[in-house]
Amino acid sequence: MNDGYVTGIDYVYGYYPELNPLRIRLAFLAAGLVPPRVGAACELGFGQGLSVNIHAAASSVQWAGADFNASQAGFAQELAAASGADASLHDDAFADFARRTDLPDFDYIGMHGVWSWISDENRAVIVDFVRRRLKVGGVLYIGYNTLPGWAPFAPMRHLLVEHAEVLGAEGSGIVGRVDGALDFAARLLATNPAYALANPQVAGRVERIREMSRQYLAHEYFNRDWHPMHFSTLARWLAPAKVEFGRSAHYLDHIDTINLGAEQQRFLDEIADPVFRQSVRDFMTNQQFRKDYWVKGARRLDAVEQSDALRALRFMLVVPRAEVGLKVCGTLGEMSMQEGFYGPILDALADHEIKSLARIEQDVKGAGLGLTQIIQAMLLLCGSGHVVPVQDDESIDAAKPRTDRLNRHLIDKARGRGDIGHLASPVSGGGVGVNRFQQLFLQAMEQGGKTPADLAGFAWPFLAAQGQGLLKDGRRLDTAEENIAELRVQAGDFVDKRLPILKALRVV
Repeated sequence: MNDGYVTGIDYVYGYYPELNPLRIRLAFLAAGLVPPRVGAACELGFGQGLSVNIHAAASSVQWAGADFNASQAGFAQELAAASGADASLHDDAFADFARRTDLPDFDYIGMHGVWSWISDENRAVIVDFVRRRLKVGGVLYIGYNTLPGWAPFAPMRHLLVEHAEVLGAEGSGIVGRVDGALDFAARLLATNPAYALANPQVAGRVERIREMSRQYLAHEYFNRDWHPMHFSTLARWLAPAKVEFGRSAHYLDHIDTINLGAEQQRFLDEIADPVFRQSVRDFMTNQQFRKDYWVKGARRLDAVEQSDALRALRFMLVVPRAEVGLKVCGTLGEMSMQEGFYGPILDALADHEIKSLARIEQDVKGAGLGLTQIIQAMLLLCGSGHVVPVQDDESIDAAKPRTDRLNRHLIDKARGRGDIGHLASPVSGGGVGVNRFQQLFLQAMEQGGKTPADLAGFAWPFLAAQGQGLLKDGRRLDTAEENIAELRVQAGDFVDKRLPILKALRVV
């Protein structure tokens, strides 16, 4: 541990799209707020640095960041050197980073998860940093564990950490202590304690997390400091930084009809105070993790400014049109999207070309869809991952050489590992999911491979050398012939369906 934070095991190589500052524009403009022009940005607690490096390479934004884990900071610096992006990444503790004199003032500061895992002392450092270094009009993004959603499991989380610290075997390392604590929890729950009877969902949750990566669990559950927080408590923490709640960074939160019943919506409409309203809403949705934008000096657009700015936004469909399921999951469960409402918009984007919202509006005019309806549709389609916001052509062209270098570096790593599942797109200014097999297929194509057989033949030796095999219909394939045959199928599907979209996103 280091100041209560797990350091004995590296964090996962995750990518978090909400950290992409390009996403702010749709959220803010839909609410009639002035979005920031982001020229300088900062990520606090960047972990392995995959997000910060993708965003630095894929945009013209100058990035800085800190993560006190030296190994993670070293990997992040390696990626920055590979891409040649303007990224200044440090292994500083937050207090040391806040005292640096070589940092600019920022238009955007982001942190994902970190707020929940640090001490009150470090939270105070961050709040003061935001107060001093976030520009007027700038945006702070925070993703954090939230109450009341975490309330039932918090006692069990405490018990897991206590077991790891008190009964964890000496010399077993953090993974051994995590395994021991989870085994202990399962044995405890098998005795039917009154706590489990009062909180019946806990047993199922323990079983689910036992299947998760130990890297993730160590950092998510086993830090000494672990503080889920009510929205109103966070608002009080941030008040000295002079920021106010702007909008949720999770686009699906903006659509009440998939998250709240009609009676709940009417109840919330009676609450004028914006902070208290969010607190009450969290009770209705049993919110467990919030992703929020806070703004220093929110300003509103008039109706003409808002509509003009919205129509200038650009989007791209990033899944095959035929594979877009007309289902969406909100707090109320899985709900169907209306084909007559979303179908014309998806048809307008089916060619995977970049389209402005004004162009989409023109294309769907015959379907009777107006600007307000199209905006709601884009929030849902972007929130579901079917569509992405797109940056301007000048930024795309400037970013392309950097993303090419970063992607080549990441793809090269796929020969020996499979834990990095994203590449950078200069079109979206962010990350794109590309699994290990697909990265190996791309490397095979770069070396002259053309057919699915070529791609599968290139990929299999790397997998076989590490004792890895494929699954088909839930069964692990045993022979080389079976694995290569399945790789050919996946390679053919990749070439037919995924590769055209990666080309449209200019990943390749």
